[in-house]
Amino acid sequence: MTYDASTVSPIDLGVTRLFALVSEAVSGATMALLGGERDTADNIVEADLVIDDLTAEIEALVWLEIEQSEQEIDSLKNLVSVLLILPELERSADLAEHIAQRARFNVGPSMSPRVRGIFQRMSEIATSMWREAADAYIDRLSDPVRIDLADEELDDLRDQLTKEVAKGEMAMDISSQVILLGRFYERLGDHAVNLARRIALLPTISIP
Repeated sequence: MTYDASTVSPIDLGVTRLFALVSEAVSGATMALLGGERDTADNIVEADLVIDDLTAEIEALVWLEIEQSEQEIDSLKNLVSVLLILPELERSADLAEHIAQRARFNVGPSMSPRVRGIFQRMSEIATSMWREAADAYIDRLSDPVRIDLADEELDDLRDQLTKEVAKGEMAMDISSQVILLGRFYERLGDHAVNLARRIALLPTISIP
Protein backbone atom coordinates (compact mmCIF):
# COMPACT_ATOMS: atom_id res chain seq x y z
CA MET A 1 0.00 0.00 0.00
CA THR A 2 1.41 3.40 -1.00
CA TYR A 3 -0.20 6.82 -0.79
CA ASP A 4 0.75 10.47 -0.50
CA ALA A 5 0.16 11.42 3.13
CA SER A 6 0.02 15.11 2.17
CA THR A 7 -3.27 14.53 0.33
CA VAL A 8 -4.97 12.48 3.05
CA SER A 9 -7.09 14.14 5.73
CA PRO A 10 -5.91 14.18 9.37
CA ILE A 11 -8.90 12.00 10.23
CA ASP A 12 -7.96 9.28 7.76
CA LEU A 13 -4.32 9.49 8.78
CA GLY A 14 -5.36 9.08 12.42
CA VAL A 15 -7.55 6.06 11.67
CA THR A 16 -4.75 4.48 9.65
CA ARG A 17 -2.41 4.96 12.59
CA LEU A 18 -4.98 3.33 14.87
CA PHE A 19 -5.11 0.29 12.57
CA ALA A 20 -1.31 0.03 12.75
CA LEU A 21 -1.25 0.38 16.54
CA VAL A 22 -3.89 -2.32 16.99
CA SER A 23 -2.07 -4.70 14.63
CA GLU A 24 1.17 -4.17 16.55
CA ALA A 25 -0.63 -4.68 19.84
CA VAL A 26 -2.15 -8.00 18.73
CA SER A 27 1.17 -9.32 17.47
CA GLY A 28 3.10 -8.06 20.50
CA ALA A 29 0.53 -9.38 22.96
CA THR A 30 0.93 -12.90 21.61
CA MET A 31 4.71 -12.61 21.78
CA ALA A 32 4.44 -11.47 25.38
CA LEU A 33 1.93 -14.20 26.24
CA LEU A 34 3.82 -17.14 24.78
CA GLY A 35 7.24 -15.94 25.85
CA GLY A 36 6.24 -14.77 29.30
CA GLU A 37 7.69 -11.35 28.45
CA ARG A 38 6.39 -9.06 31.16
CA ASP A 39 8.14 -5.94 29.87
CA THR A 40 6.52 -6.36 26.46
CA ALA A 41 3.17 -6.91 28.16
CA ASP A 42 3.60 -3.72 30.19
CA ASN A 43 4.41 -1.77 27.01
CA ILE A 44 1.24 -3.00 25.33
CA VAL A 45 -0.87 -2.12 28.36
CA GLU A 46 0.64 1.38 28.31
CA ALA A 47 0.11 1.65 24.55
CA ASP A 48 -3.60 1.08 25.09
CA LEU A 49 -3.73 4.51 26.74
CA VAL A 50 -2.18 6.01 23.60
CA ILE A 51 -4.84 4.30 21.49
CA ASP A 52 -7.60 5.58 23.77
CA ASP A 53 -6.25 9.14 23.52
CA LEU A 54 -5.89 8.95 19.73
CA THR A 55 -9.41 7.55 19.39
CA ALA A 56 -10.81 10.45 21.42
CA GLU A 57 -8.79 12.93 19.35
CA ILE A 58 -10.09 11.54 16.05
CA GLU A 59 -13.66 11.48 17.32
CA ALA A 60 -13.35 15.14 18.31
CA LEU A 61 -12.00 16.00 14.84
CA VAL A 62 -14.92 14.21 13.19
CA TRP A 63 -17.54 16.04 15.23
CA LEU A 64 -15.77 19.35 14.66
CA GLU A 65 -15.81 18.81 10.92
CA ILE A 66 -19.47 17.83 10.97
CA GLU A 67 -20.46 20.83 13.07
CA GLN A 68 -18.38 23.54 11.40
CA SER A 69 -18.86 22.89 7.72
CA GLU A 70 -21.49 21.96 5.19
CA GLN A 71 -20.49 18.55 3.91
CA GLU A 72 -21.47 16.81 0.69
CA ILE A 73 -23.23 13.50 1.16
CA ASP A 74 -20.13 11.37 0.47
CA SER A 75 -18.08 13.34 2.98
CA LEU A 76 -20.81 12.95 5.60
CA LYS A 77 -20.96 9.22 4.93
CA ASN A 78 -17.21 8.99 5.45
CA LEU A 79 -17.37 10.92 8.72
CA VAL A 80 -20.26 8.88 10.09
CA SER A 81 -18.48 5.67 9.06
CA VAL A 82 -15.39 6.77 10.98
CA LEU A 83 -17.55 7.23 14.08
CA LEU A 84 -18.73 3.64 13.65
CA ILE A 85 -15.23 2.31 12.99
CA LEU A 86 -13.56 3.92 16.02
CA PRO A 87 -15.29 1.78 18.69
CA GLU A 88 -14.29 -1.41 16.83
CA LEU A 89 -10.66 -0.28 16.88
CA GLU A 90 -10.73 0.76 20.53
CA ARG A 91 -12.36 -2.49 21.69
CA SER A 92 -9.83 -4.52 19.71
CA ALA A 93 -6.99 -2.67 21.41
CA ASP A 94 -8.61 -3.56 24.74
CA LEU A 95 -8.63 -7.23 23.71
CA ALA A 96 -4.92 -7.07 22.88
CA GLU A 97 -4.36 -5.51 26.30
CA HIS A 98 -6.28 -8.36 27.97
CA ILE A 99 -4.07 -10.89 26.17
CA ALA A 100 -0.90 -9.07 27.21
CA GLN A 101 -2.01 -8.94 30.83
CA ARG A 102 -1.93 -12.75 30.98
CA ALA A 103 1.82 -12.60 30.29
CA ARG A 104 2.28 -11.04 33.71
CA PHE A 105 1.12 -14.29 35.32
CA ASN A 106 3.24 -16.68 33.21
CA VAL A 107 0.17 -18.20 31.57
CA GLY A 108 1.78 -18.82 28.17
CA PRO A 109 4.78 -20.91 29.25
CA SER A 110 2.44 -23.05 31.37
CA MET A 111 0.35 -24.09 28.34
CA SER A 112 0.84 -27.33 26.49
CA PRO A 113 2.95 -27.12 23.29
CA ARG A 114 -0.11 -27.85 21.18
CA VAL A 115 -2.09 -24.99 22.74
CA ARG A 116 0.84 -22.61 22.32
CA GLY A 117 0.98 -23.52 18.63
CA ILE A 118 -2.73 -22.86 18.21
CA PHE A 119 -2.43 -19.43 19.79
CA GLN A 120 0.53 -18.62 17.55
CA ARG A 121 -1.55 -19.48 14.51
CA MET A 122 -4.54 -17.48 15.81
CA SER A 123 -2.28 -14.47 16.26
CA GLU A 124 -0.93 -14.78 12.72
CA ILE A 125 -4.45 -14.91 11.28
CA ALA A 126 -5.77 -12.05 13.41
CA THR A 127 -2.77 -9.85 12.60
CA SER A 128 -3.13 -10.57 8.89
CA MET A 129 -6.84 -9.70 9.03
CA TRP A 130 -6.07 -6.40 10.71
CA ARG A 131 -3.35 -5.48 8.26
CA GLU A 132 -5.67 -6.26 5.38
CA ALA A 133 -8.38 -4.10 6.93
CA ALA A 134 -5.87 -1.26 7.35
CA ASP A 135 -4.90 -1.46 3.66
CA ALA A 136 -8.56 -1.57 2.69
CA TYR A 137 -9.31 1.59 4.65
CA ILE A 138 -6.83 3.60 2.59
CA ASP A 139 -7.43 1.87 -0.75
CA ARG A 140 -11.20 1.47 -0.28
CA LEU A 141 -10.85 -2.02 -1.72
CA SER A 142 -12.16 -4.20 1.08
CA ASP A 143 -12.60 -7.94 0.51
CA PRO A 144 -15.08 -9.02 3.22
CA VAL A 145 -15.30 -12.55 1.80
CA ARG A 146 -11.60 -13.24 2.31
CA ILE A 147 -11.72 -11.85 5.84
CA ASP A 148 -14.83 -13.95 6.54
CA LEU A 149 -12.87 -17.08 5.56
CA ALA A 150 -10.01 -16.11 7.87
CA ASP A 151 -12.54 -15.55 10.66
CA GLU A 152 -13.91 -19.06 10.11
CA GLU A 153 -10.40 -20.45 10.59
CA LEU A 154 -10.17 -18.55 13.88
CA ASP A 155 -13.45 -20.13 14.97
CA ASP A 156 -12.12 -23.60 14.08
CA LEU A 157 -8.94 -22.97 16.06
CA ARG A 158 -10.97 -21.88 19.07
CA ASP A 159 -12.84 -25.21 18.87
CA GLN A 160 -9.46 -26.97 18.82
CA LEU A 161 -8.51 -25.14 22.01
CA THR A 162 -11.64 -26.46 23.70
CA LYS A 163 -10.68 -30.01 22.71
CA GLU A 164 -7.17 -29.54 24.05
CA VAL A 165 -8.51 -28.26 27.36
CA ALA A 166 -10.83 -31.27 27.58
CA LYS A 167 -7.79 -33.58 27.58
CA GLY A 168 -7.00 -32.37 31.11
CA GLU A 169 -3.26 -32.06 30.48
CA MET A 170 -3.04 -28.53 31.89
CA ALA A 171 -3.75 -27.14 35.33
CA MET A 172 -7.31 -25.97 35.89
CA ASP A 173 -6.37 -22.30 36.25
CA ILE A 174 -4.36 -22.40 33.03
CA SER A 175 -7.18 -24.20 31.20
CA SER A 176 -9.67 -21.52 32.22
CA GLN A 177 -7.32 -18.84 30.90
CA VAL A 178 -6.90 -20.73 27.62
CA ILE A 179 -10.67 -20.72 27.08
CA LEU A 180 -10.82 -17.00 27.85
CA LEU A 181 -7.88 -16.18 25.59
CA GLY A 182 -9.46 -18.13 22.77
CA ARG A 183 -12.50 -15.93 23.11
CA PHE A 184 -10.32 -12.81 22.94
CA TYR A 185 -8.77 -13.89 19.64
CA GLU A 186 -12.17 -14.86 18.27
CA ARG A 187 -13.51 -11.41 19.11
CA LEU A 188 -10.52 -9.79 17.38
CA GLY A 189 -11.55 -11.64 14.25
CA ASP A 190 -15.17 -10.56 14.65
CA HIS A 191 -14.13 -6.92 14.90
CA ALA A 192 -11.98 -7.25 11.76
CA VAL A 193 -14.98 -8.70 9.91
CA ASN A 194 -17.21 -5.84 11.04
CA LEU A 195 -14.60 -3.31 9.91
CA ALA A 196 -14.19 -4.94 6.50
CA ARG A 197 -17.94 -4.73 5.93
CA ARG A 198 -18.07 -1.08 6.96
CA ILE A 199 -15.06 -0.20 4.82
CA ALA A 200 -16.68 -1.86 1.79
CA LEU A 201 -19.45 0.75 2.02
CA LEU A 202 -17.17 3.78 2.35
CA PRO A 203 -16.92 6.46 -0.36
CA THR A 204 -13.57 7.43 -1.84
CA ILE A 205 -10.98 8.54 0.72
CA SER A 206 -11.50 12.12 1.89
CA ILE A 207 -9.08 14.71 0.51
CA PRO A 208 -8.84 18.15 2.14
